[in-house]
Amino acid sequence: MSLTTFKRKPWKTMFDKDFFEPNEFFDMRLPSIPFIESRFWNGKWKEPALNIIETDDEFKVELAAPGFSKKDFEVTIADGCLNISAEKKVTKEEEKMNYKRKEFSYNAFERSLMLPETVKEEEIKAKYKDGILSFDLYKKEEARKEKPKLIEIA
Repeated sequence: MSLTTFKRKPWKTMFDKDFFEPNEFFDMRLPSIPFIESRFWNGKWKEPALNIIETDDEFKVELAAPGFSKKDFEVTIADGCLNISAEKKVTKEEEKMNYKRKEFSYNAFERSLMLPETVKEEEIKAKYKDGILSFDLYKKEEARKEKPKLIEIA
């Protein structure tokens, strides 16, 4: 467990003289929102966490996006940039004799990655499985690292 800092002032109340000062008001009266601070969203508003792994032949990109389906994603390449966006809307409605209940949720994000010139844009492959959207970005032949040549000692 680690200690974290926060701006809340425990001894201030709504009867203090700074009640209507906007900065003080919002700093001490709005609760922290765990969803925004979670590791999944990388501490940023609506920006999922991303892993980039480089091998000799390719880059592998993994984007954490649980709760979506393949049809929720839109992936495009424009001007050397890989653009990933997703949007999901869910509405549930229930009507009984004495009440009507309607629940809805909305989740969306956008993420863009500048591709190096060494990537073959026409051969990019994407797949979505178990909440992870992954991409294989293959390198051009001239960009691949050559394996060291073994020199025999005579």
